[in-house]
Amino acid sequence: MINPFNDEYFMKQALIEARAAADEGEVPVGAVIVCNNRIIARAHNQTERLQDPTAHAEMLAITTAVNILGAKYLTGCTLYVTVEPCIMCAGAIGWAQISTIVYGASDEKRGFQQYAPKAFHPKAIVKRGILEQACAEEMKRFFQKRR
Repeated sequence: MINPFNDEYFMKQALIEARAAADEGEVPVGAVIVCNNRIIARAHNQTERLQDPTAHAEMLAITTAVNILGAKYLTGCTLYVTVEPCIMCAGAIGWAQISTIVYGASDEKRGFQQYAPKAFHPKAIVKRGILEQACAEEMKRFFQKRR
């Protein structure tokens, strides 16, 4: 039997969040956190709405997930995010001890790989490029409209 709940399925859920961000005039980054094949948190960037530079999708999703689970560590959870996390988010992901990080599009200018490639927990699994083209296209479309 094929499991419909795979990396692509959950990244599509993160893309729904990214599109919601774009609709609100936010940079289109979306995130979902999955535990036991169930989405326990979903979020998108809200830096403009909240006037808070830390209101990135990953940060908001982590806060929701720890509140849902009632624990400060998200061991056993997977984070799906449409764009490579920045160094701030990578630090939070590491401190939360998220077990698996899956992202779509790379961010050569501001992504964690450029500045803090060891920010995640040492046992964390990282998967890159899941629905990369669709994730990158969301960003491209957003910034083309702003120019």
